[in-house]
Amino acid sequence: MPPRPIHEPRRDDCPWCGSKRLRTRLRAPDLLHHRPGTFVVDECRDCAHAFQNPRLTAEGLALYQRDPDVDHATGLTDRVLATRTSRRRLRATARAMLRFPEPESWLDVGTGHALFPEAAKEVFRYTAFDGLDPTPRVERARLAGRVEEAHIGRLTTPGITTRLRARYDVVSMLHHLEHTPDPREELRAALITLRSGGHLLVEVPDPRSAFATLLGKWWLPHGQPRHLHLVPLPNLRAELEAQGCTVLTADRRAPHVPCDLSAALSLCLNQAVPPTHPTLRRATSPLLAAARALDHTLAPVLRHTRFSNAYRIIARKH
Repeated sequence: MPPRPIHEPRRDDCPWCGSKRLRTRLRAPDLLHHRPGTFVVDECRDCAHAFQNPRLTAEGLALYQRDPDVDHATGLTDRVLATRTSRRRLRATARAMLRFPEPESWLDVGTGHALFPEAAKEVFRYTAFDGLDPTPRVERARLAGRVEEAHIGRLTTPGITTRLRARYDVVSMLHHLEHTPDPREELRAALITLRSGGHLLVEVPDPRSAFATLLGKWWLPHGQPRHLHLVPLPNLRAELEAQGCTVLTADRRAPHVPCDLSAALSLCLNQAVPPTHPTLRRATSPLLAAARALDHTLAPVLRHTRFSNAYRIIARKH
């Protein structure tokens, strides 16, 4: 039997609005894990939705998304995740929900090792946190006591959606939507698991960030080939409203992750300096340290500008 293709046919219209006015936003290899292939991100000239085109098939996703926690080449994944998933930052994200009634039950979608539920428990001590993830990491998180129930799979799997229907007061999706083949379908499934009056908490990279234009393929949230869709805030807001939600907050400030310059430099150095030159790699450490310091120094200013690299939406289901 011949091998199944890893790419779907290239599409000539926007998967979000259907417009045929597309432009190529960038072409990029797998800069993080150096697996073979070049990937194209197109952008709709009408709604500004950015998407991988042609998109990876399920087989392609399985190939390129395996071992998501490992980056032997640079350790960049660990450094960025350490910034984005620090206990202080995760608690701050959870505190964004304090203005609403305390939830009885909360589902974290794409939870991975369930670091967010673990931190959020410190804010919501009487809330039951469950986790859903396509990998066995969530089951290990349950065994470690970070979540009460572990669901392995995707939110859009019919059996999972049926089993979790109307079970939760809050559903969180933190830097998850960009990995999904169909963000609209993912949002519909999330709303099915919410009770009436429940809240959806979403954080995603902002494709309209000035860093995306400035850094191009070196902007880490472009994330090829793992990021399939980058949804602008107006599009996500309109979609949630069309699906029967009231958008309560839309914040570009707090979700900003101070890593753009250091991540871009790390990706560039990783391309320029092969792993066979460890001494030369160690010599670049001061440059990376300076870039990280600059990211954190500029963050209080940049998060108030178009350089903010992420946004958060909280919506209430009617």
